[in-house]
Amino acid sequence: MRERFPLMELHDLPADIRERIVQVQEKSGFIPNVFLALARRPAEWRAFFAYHDALMLREGGSLTKGEREMIVTATSALNQCLYCVVAHGALLRVYEKKPRLADQVTINYRKADLPPRQRAMLDFAVKVSQHSAQVEDADCQALQAHGFDDEDIWDIIAITAFFGMSNRIANATGLLPNPEFYLLGRIPRQPRAD
Repeated sequence: MRERFPLMELHDLPADIRERIVQVQEKSGFIPNVFLALARRPAEWRAFFAYHDALMLREGGSLTKGEREMIVTATSALNQCLYCVVAHGALLRVYEKKPRLADQVTINYRKADLPPRQRAMLDFAVKVSQHSAQVEDADCQALQAHGFDDEDIWDIIAITAFFGMSNRIANATGLLPNPEFYLLGRIPRQPRAD
């Protein structure tokens, strides 16, 4: 499938998309493949990353960046999305600074060294991912007992649903993670020689 849907070339992209991708490249040292894969349709690229940023960079609420990445990593693992598990597992390692925990969440969050609050969050996210028609008010009440409010619960639902879509696109198009993701957050980052 990768041959059918090749990554776009940076120089072929509209200026606004190219500028955003270059910013990501300057910050991370590489261009994540998802940016070039989705750029085949600029309007969808813009909508995708606008919603991504609204969910993952949202100010307010009690979810940390690391917890947001836990949701993505745990649910992407259940969806067997290699790209998202590797890429967001790397971001989880970076934000939480706990490589072992990130690997545990990637493989089986139920066996991970998580506090009850985060385990409840992931239990709910998994239910949304795998059995959304069975979500009930009691599920939300269980989260509230761990200090999540309704906006946090909405975040968990929206992040899970958005990345469920992303998982399916990545899986069906054969999108592979960049090699850089595999070591990100595992070894100290080398300073760039400018």
